[in-house]
Amino acid sequence: MQIESPPTEKRYEKPEGERRGLLIVHTGDGKGKSTAAFGLALRAFGRTHVHGKRVKIYQFMKVPSARFGEHRVFEMLAETGPPPGHSQGGGAWGPLIEGLGDGFSWKSQDLEHSAQLARDGWQKARAAILGGEYFMVTLDELTYPLIYGWLPLDEVLQTLRERPRDVHVVITGRRCPPEIIELADTVTEMTLVKHAFKAGIPAQRGIED
Repeated sequence: MQIESPPTEKRYEKPEGERRGLLIVHTGDGKGKSTAAFGLALRAFGRTHVHGKRVKIYQFMKVPSARFGEHRVFEMLAETGPPPGHSQGGGAWGPLIEGLGDGFSWKSQDLEHSAQLARDGWQKARAAILGGEYFMVTLDELTYPLIYGWLPLDEVLQTLRERPRDVHVVITGRRCPPEIIELADTVTEMTLVKHAFKAGIPAQRGIED
């Protein structure tokens, strides 16, 4: 390890551009893509909840009945309801996170059914993005139905380009199409250095789920 001195001067100038919704991509073979996206959603919820804004997470490969750690915590947040003066949802936000698929493709009994679930789910996500009511819409594992050919890339790109100016969109998944990377404002590639699973250690509850 090389020791270095902490910076004593700011290394960047504050941007002077207009604030707007960002397209953020987390891709790569390393762990942490969805986890980082959930962290952004939590930060956005905490920052915007008092103003009556909402966040929404669509998981393209998870089943609607999934009950992983993220589902439990976002369910608890949804139960808080909107802040005073905001009656959206009749006193409740509705689900903040929603599974759209039927699980891992290699477990699917009918891949055409899996593809149709992705197409139906995309229509939900597309409406949420274009509707403008959400501060942030997260499209978790969207890259997989794209690279499997289940969703039309051109329509996804058009939706991302035409979304309301203040809507942030976060996309996760390996092998993100280069067209989306080119369009995105911020792209982070998670690089696999080591993974416990490859050393024979099984998935840990609360870490991999």
